Amino acid sequence: MALEDICNFKDKPTHKTFPFYASEDTSVSVFTEAFNFKWRGEMTSKKASDVPLEFHVPSLFKRPSSRASHSVSVRRPFPLSHGTTTLGFIFQGGVIAAADTRASAGGLVACPAVHKITPIHSHLVVTSSGSGADCMLWERILTREIRLYQLRHKRRLSISGTAKLLSLMLHPFKGTDVCVALTLCGWDKLIYVCSDGARLQGDIFSVGSGSPYAYGVLDRSLSWSLNKEEAILLAREAVFRATHRDAYSGNNVDLFHVTAEGCRNNAMKPHFVF
Repeated sequence: MALEDICNFKDKPTHKTFPFYASEDTSVSVFTEAFNFKWRGEMTSKKASDVPLEFHVPSLFKRPSSRASHSVSVRRPFPLSHGTTTLGFIFQGGVIAAADTRASAGGLVACPAVHKITPIHSHLVVTSSGSGADCMLWERILTREIRLYQLRHKRRLSISGTAKLLSLMLHPFKGTDVCVALTLCGWDKLIYVCSDGARLQGDIFSVGSGSPYAYGVLDRSLSWSLNKEEAILLAREAVFRATHRDAYSGNNVDLFHVTAEGCRNNAMKPHFVF
């Protein structure tokens, strides 16, 4: 009893399970033990009279304390429109991922040589569209979590498992200004994940402001029986036609070919710059 008085344990706090969603009152990061997909139950310490354990969470990953805080955002001095053209499709020789290299900010070309296709590991690349800063951050987080999973379990996380993990991590940011749309291109799967937690699997995806033009080219010529050279030329043409019509896309065409042996960069030669 004396120890309880010293430690101020007289008033036993009300226990509450740690909620998963960010909109609830919590200080637990969704990145803590991200690969334990089970619901986190009530965690207590038997030596401290069942006082709930406290976890130190870096301020970068702390969730808002209420739904009302989701509407609070920093006002930009002027609106910035973003645009891009990314695509991915499956054919008999593996998976093709292609994208332009222009980073736009409204009517400005922020950077003409951005890599919008990021290798996560030897058999997985990710195409990114949305806010450049958000995409870079989440690609680094995803790479870290996959590497940690491999070190813990002595095996690599599957493409479907990677997409599910990314979706679970992004879902708490639904309704915020986070703008991320990633297409996971594995050697046998193509899965699209966006910042509201949506997860879609398909044989062909094109994302960005130039995607309608890219879809027009792909729908005309894409077939399962394409060989490697035909698939690469088709992806290059689709991105090229999209950048010709879409003002927010342009410069070079970055392209990756993913197979069971790994991924290979087949970037367009410099003389195709426009």
